[in-house]
Amino acid sequence: MDGGGTKTVVAVAAPSGQVIAMTEGPGLDPTAGDGWEARMMALLQPHAPVDAAMIGLPYFSEVPAISARQTAVAQSVLGPGAEVVNDVALAYEGALGGAEGVLLLSGTGSMAWSRGPLGVVRCGGWGDVFGDEGSAYWIGCQALARVSRHLDGRQNAPGLAAGILEALGIPGSGLIEWTYGQAQPRAAVAALARRVDALAAVDADAAGILGLAAAQLVDLARGAARASGVGPDAGWSFAGGVFRSACLLGEVTAAMGTQPLAPRLPPVGGAVLAAARRAGWRVDDRFITTLAGSLARKFT
Repeated sequence: MDGGGTKTVVAVAAPSGQVIAMTEGPGLDPTAGDGWEARMMALLQPHAPVDAAMIGLPYFSEVPAISARQTAVAQSVLGPGAEVVNDVALAYEGALGGAEGVLLLSGTGSMAWSRGPLGVVRCGGWGDVFGDEGSAYWIGCQALARVSRHLDGRQNAPGLAAGILEALGIPGSGLIEWTYGQAQPRAAVAALARRVDALAAVDADAAGILGLAAAQLVDLARGAARASGVGPDAGWSFAGGVFRSACLLGEVTAAMGTQPLAPRLPPVGGAVLAAARRAGWRVDDRFITTLAGSLARKFT
């Protein structure tokens, strides 16, 4: 399971690497209100029992009480063979196949994860109050801030303001009601990143926000690389919905100075890979290739 802040994907694979079942559902952010436990159980129950399971969830290993509850819920459905880890750990596993290097993740939140001579290191991921720089939520907040300043007359951003308000289907006077009236405000604000990306081709303010986001993500990657002892020749890869933006990926690539490694597997593929190892299955390049192709067909 790859449980993010906005959406969750569950995949079940056979020992061959073929995906035999896949389910998508809403996010499992434990800080976004009640109901995540019931959603998690509903997503897992149709697939029980399994030989082993790896569950990647936000905030795991960061808040002890939340981590304990996440493990309890997973094991209540799948038994003691289910292990919960931070969702970025499995995204790393999928993208780099366990090799040394750096993973940049930017979805609802953001973080860099690196494995090198000095060990495994994470950088960022401090949450939306004072972190998650360069994430979809951060991009959405930057867009809303510029729109509000435009509406005040403190900044001239007509294209961005018109594009965001049109996407929300509201006048400027409705911005406060929309923002603070969302049942899942973090996910709703993060969804604005897609609109910012769409506007970036024709609007300098939107493009500027993506440029700032790219700089923040590169800073995370460099911090993680230094702390893990990864050298300049080590590879880097990426995961998360924000990297669907060709504009942002191009900015990050230019600043990193090297081309990214194409992710071998999506984050849910990293979860399957780790679960297969936990189950004692034979995991080799053939398994990974089969899994990657099977997931690609399922996602299509």
